[in-house]
Amino acid sequence: MIPERASAYDSFAEGYTAENETSLLNAHYERPAMLELAGDVRGRRILDAGCCSGALSAALRERGADVTGIDASAGMLEQARMRLGADADLRVGDLADPLPFADDTFDDIVASLVLHYLRDWVPTLGELRRVLKPGGRLLVSVEHPFAIFLGQRLAGEETNYFRTRERTEEWTMGGQTARLTFWDRPLHAMTGAFTAAGFRIGAISEPSALPSARELFPDGYDEHTGMRFLSFLFFALHAD
Repeated sequence: MIPERASAYDSFAEGYTAENETSLLNAHYERPAMLELAGDVRGRRILDAGCCSGALSAALRERGADVTGIDASAGMLEQARMRLGADADLRVGDLADPLPFADDTFDDIVASLVLHYLRDWVPTLGELRRVLKPGGRLLVSVEHPFAIFLGQRLAGEETNYFRTRERTEEWTMGGQTARLTFWDRPLHAMTGAFTAAGFRIGAISEPSALPSARELFPDGYDEHTGMRFLSFLFFALHAD
């Protein structure tokens, strides 16, 4: 069953795609950080799990990877197909369901800003582990758990960092608005879920934005932290 978040993303697919192209957090921070984690991908078969409108898929393909994308939002996949071409391997599917791929299919999987939409990571991580080849990598970005907690506390909300908790926000992108639901969990719950699914944690990263971001987004610069943000958290996981 396709979840409610798919309908939400369908409703602002064009607006999201347009903003994702140039925004500080997506174009100059999260996406470059994922590509840095991926490194040399020439000749590697990669699953873009939660590929959205295909920006990361396109960047990986430009670097020589063979990319398959899957996303719950048909509207986002329409945007991805316009970007990647009619012959792109794009599938509609919910990451909470079994994946339509055989065991040991992919060299790498990228899961960019998608896991925090899922209440239960166990079945999803199990499926991602299943379709990865031995020695493959799962590269993940999620909203930084402490950033969410700190923002809620500063806003006067009663919240408990150490619990997995539901959060709903209204997003407006490109003049289009949608309500999205997230599941926030502490760092120890994330790392525990990864290792329980059979992954070895190779790296946990809190990178800086691209150097060019300082000139393009001067309001984001801090004299103490530079262009580092308490925004997203990145993991490189290995299927040994």
